[in-house]
Amino acid sequence: MILRSHARPVAALVAAALVATVAPALTGCATAIVTVGTQVAVSAIDRRSTGAQIDDETIGFKVVTTAASRWENDVHLNITSYNGVVLLTGEAPTAQVRDEIVQLAKSTDRVRMVQNDIVIGPLADLGARTNDTYITSKVKVRFVEENRFNVIYVKVVTERSVVYLMGIVSREEGAAAAQIASTTSGVARVVKVFEYTN
Repeated sequence: MILRSHARPVAALVAAALVATVAPALTGCATAIVTVGTQVAVSAIDRRSTGAQIDDETIGFKVVTTAASRWENDVHLNITSYNGVVLLTGEAPTAQVRDEIVQLAKSTDRVRMVQNDIVIGPLADLGARTNDTYITSKVKVRFVEENRFNVIYVKVVTERSVVYLMGIVSREEGAAAAQIASTTSGVARVVKVFEYTN
C-alpha cells in the first residue's frame, strides 16, 4: 500500500534545508540545536496555532495508520491536513473504497472539512509520482523567486500534475500563489483549498 501523510509542517523542510547548508561547518549537538531552533522559529510564524499544527500531524497519522490496516496494497492515498482541513488525493479501486476513506477522514477527531480528490482507477506508477514531486519542487522554487508572499503560509501538494494549494492566506496571497502555480511548466491545473483571512 502506498500511503503518505503530508501533515508535516513546512518547518521540517526549512530546517532540513538549513541544516544541509550549514551542517558541514557544525558538529554534533550544534546541528541539533540549529534544527530545533529553526523549527521553533518557523512554527511561530505559521498562522496555525501550535495546537492546530500538532492536530494536523495527529490527523495525518491516524488516517494513514487506519487506512493501511484496512486496504493494504489496494490504494494509493495521500493525506494532507492543514488547520483541520483534510485533502485526500490518490487512487482507489472502487467508489465504495473511496467513500469509506472519505468517511474515515471525516470521522477523525479534529477534522473540520474534507476535500476529496481521490480518483477511481489503477494506482499511479512511480514515474507519475516522481513527476508530481518535481512539479511541487518547481512551484515552491517559483514562490521563493517571485517573493510575493511568505512561502511558509502556502502548502503545495501535487497529484497527477494537479497542484493543490492549502494554507491560511489573504485573498491577495492566495491569488498570487495560484497565478504562480498555474504558470509553472507541467502543471495541469490548480485547486485552491485555502482558508482566507479577509
